[in-house]
Amino acid sequence: MPWGCPGLKIMLKEFKMDLHIHTCLSPCAQSEMLPTAIIKKAREQNLDALGICDHNSAENITAVRKAAHRAGLRVLAGMEICSREEVHVLAFFEDDDALMRMQTIVYENLPGENNEKYFGEQLIADEYDKVVGSTKKLLIGSTTLGVNEIVASAHSLGGLTVASHIDRESFSIIGQLGFIPKDLPLDALEISPRCNPDEIENYKSYGLPLITSSDAHLLSDIGRVFTKFLLSALSFSEVAMAFRGIQGRAVSI
Repeated sequence: MPWGCPGLKIMLKEFKMDLHIHTCLSPCAQSEMLPTAIIKKAREQNLDALGICDHNSAENITAVRKAAHRAGLRVLAGMEICSREEVHVLAFFEDDDALMRMQTIVYENLPGENNEKYFGEQLIADEYDKVVGSTKKLLIGSTTLGVNEIVASAHSLGGLTVASHIDRESFSIIGQLGFIPKDLPLDALEISPRCNPDEIENYKSYGLPLITSSDAHLLSDIGRVFTKFLLSALSFSEVAMAFRGIQGRAVSI
């Protein structure tokens, strides 16, 4: 049902989104994480939109978007970028050109070559789940970019940035730095499915919107948790407005 917003003519509606899903491109994800399989599971979970965020790469975004379009789902395209401090940051983009420019920045600052025996396969698939290649970049590794540089670069390209799973000890901004810098202009914070409910109030004290996502690396995890967005339509710009609390748009977990 649409939600009316007092004083506004526009009608707002609640959308369910799981904004942190990995594909078979991420070396720590299962090979079952193929485009149509992901979309099928998302539909079963009654999600309206999903975010694709592979480690340090966006090479499977196009395939998932095409599969999602056939199923009537929306995809927020992004990456989970690892900083030199080993902080994970989700970066989302509306424009494909901006997304690929960000990938170029990441790849230029991502040393090492993948060893499938030790780190896993990094599979590139098409929209029908056919594996068409792989990448040799060490996607599981850290970039040489500082967390401030990642956020600044993403914002310069019109992107949104979310600190990943801040309640975890490893690869989170709080776990790695011990705090969230006050001058770091993040758009939101993500808590994991394992977050202790009693801690949520503490995270609200940072004054940033909170989302919760599955961080799915296997199909059964997709949609196990989700975030509710109050929007006028499913679009990148509306999500950005919800993060900023503009004109009744809102985020809730």
